[in-house]
Amino acid sequence: MTTTKPQLRLIWRYVVLGLLLAGLVGYGLFRDRFEPWDSVAAAYDVHGIDVSHYQGKINWNKVEKAGVQFAFIKATEGKSIVDPRFARNWKQARKHNILRGAYHFYRPSVHSEEQARLFLSKVQVKPGDLPPVLDLEVTDGRSPAIIRKGVRNWMRIVEKETGVRPILYTMPRFADDYLGDALGEYPLWVASLRRRKPQVPRAWKHWTFWQFTHHGRVKGISGDVDRNYFPGTPEELRALRAK
Repeated sequence: MTTTKPQLRLIWRYVVLGLLLAGLVGYGLFRDRFEPWDSVAAAYDVHGIDVSHYQGKINWNKVEKAGVQFAFIKATEGKSIVDPRFARNWKQARKHNILRGAYHFYRPSVHSEEQARLFLSKVQVKPGDLPPVLDLEVTDGRSPAIIRKGVRNWMRIVEKETGVRPILYTMPRFADDYLGDALGEYPLWVASLRRRKPQVPRAWKHWTFWQFTHHGRVKGISGDVDRNYFPGTPEELRALRAK
């Protein structure tokens, strides 16, 4: 059977339409890989990253030269997990004049005091360090009431022991669903991806840090790294440090 010219044109139309649809779907799924984030960055003077063992061995000298001004570093998770890269990253960030802060990945299924004690046993917040951070992004099947109670207890214990009010890291929809109007008294580090400006959960009026992509690139780090902004000046960022 011979394919006619009208049939060929129709086939090509379907092919082109299919490619366009595939491109739109791919862009929607991976938009933060392709967005011209430099145009967003121009609105902020203070840029930072957050890292864990997933970034492998980091060349902090190159990170410093790349203009990174602050870094949040994973320290602990749950009641027993210590990030294997924490000790080195913690030391190297300070050595290379990058403001550092440590974070704990919170597991709602584990007693909050045990988690706080693990974090405090591995992190010594020194003058000049950024406040400790609680990373809240999973439920472990626990109810909003249990999550709120545990998070508040962790924050209270860590603040009492360090003398510094912790920061809460979370996502807008997660916070609205599981925290509601609670915990808005703590500084917010919001993960709001693929946006020109961050979405803020209803318990907060403003954000302190904004994680805007999981797919940033920074010299000294092989592969993707989370990138963040601070909305103020370098002097205002330094004012947040532990005394």
